[in-house]
Amino acid sequence: MSYSYTFANAEETSLKREDDQGNLAFVPADPANRDYAEFLSSGATAAPYVAPEPPAPLTPEQKLERSGLTVDELKGLLGL
Repeated sequence: MSYSYTFANAEETSLKREDDQGNLAFVPADPANRDYAEFLSSGATAAPYVAPEPPAPLTPEQKLERSGLTVDELKGLLGL
């Protein structure tokens, strides 16, 4: 089975390992870990960590919807 590796964090303390069927495993970068030792001995390299894009900011309407309040309830809380 073949694997591809990507660092799972900027500190490079964990690897994300993916097999050819898309199965994922997270492997701590610890030489005592058998999967990490296998990675080191295989000569494989890990792709660099890429931080995910931050989510788009919520609109006021989306914030209100997530709070579970209606416009009238919010107005009541604000004394409007």
